[in-house]
Amino acid sequence: MCGRRGVTAAVAFMTALKTLLWSVFVPGTLTTLVPYLLLSAGAPLRVELSGFRYLGLLPIVSGALIYFRCAWDFTFTGKGTPAPFDPPKEMVARGPYRYTRNPMYVAALLVLAGEAAWFESGLILGYALAVYSVFHLWVIFYEEPTLRRKFGEPYEKYCREVPRWIPGV
Repeated sequence: MCGRRGVTAAVAFMTALKTLLWSVFVPGTLTTLVPYLLLSAGAPLRVELSGFRYLGLLPIVSGALIYFRCAWDFTFTGKGTPAPFDPPKEMVARGPYRYTRNPMYVAALLVLAGEAAWFESGLILGYALAVYSVFHLWVIFYEEPTLRRKFGEPYEKYCREVPRWIPGV
């Protein structure tokens, strides 16, 4: 019995490590490295917000917290990672997933919107809109059909009850 617990703990640790690596390299690149490169590439489109730019910190922090909660749920409830090649084995419909079917994507978009405000950058705002477009197409053409095949009726019911993007809509 003790050996089985050790194997389970090792699997959970490896899943958590894979989630951490994915989070650093993919969402980290998307929300940190690319905006940095956009801002340092030249004269970005500047939108003067004066003191309002500090309000950008709220979506940045909120988005990061939502993402990490979702990653935790994927790892320990779903027993998988956010990576498409190692997805959760169990359907996750708790935490932020009770309010929107795509809270990880919403979290990344919140971070990007906050960065656009913080850096007063129209360029980052445009990038955020482009990222949203890619997310939307990915969800429509890959994720939702894949989840329908994998989880069947429970996922169909979930889709009827929980909005794709905006909570309460």
